[in-house]
Amino acid sequence: MRAEMLTSILSDLNGSSADIEASAVVSTDGLMMAALLPGGMDEDRVGAMSAALLSLGDRTARELARGTLEQVLIKGNNGYILMTYAGTDAVLTVMAKSQAKLGLIFLDVKRAAESLSKVI
Repeated sequence: MRAEMLTSILSDLNGSSADIEASAVVSTDGLMMAALLPGGMDEDRVGAMSAALLSLGDRTARELARGTLEQVLIKGNNGYILMTYAGTDAVLTVMAKSQAKLGLIFLDVKRAAESLSKVI
């Protein structure tokens, strides 16, 4: 039941913008809770990398006196990866196209993270 609710929220998020290609909810220790990823993408690797990067971002923000971490953004030649907390025990990871309008993506991701935190 909970996994279905998480997947439903991810489905709504992915449908909110044609620029969002994939999304996943991962526990802060790297275990996949729900995912809508392209075929061939390893869920375990996505989970482990998401948790590791968010943890590193959190520590960096604290060590460099930037306050509480809100999100981690990675830009590559083929698009963006955005990670943010969904409550205290989960990470929302989103992959977007390179021409994505980030302002809209940030807004949709923030709303999805809030919805996910209520379910988790």
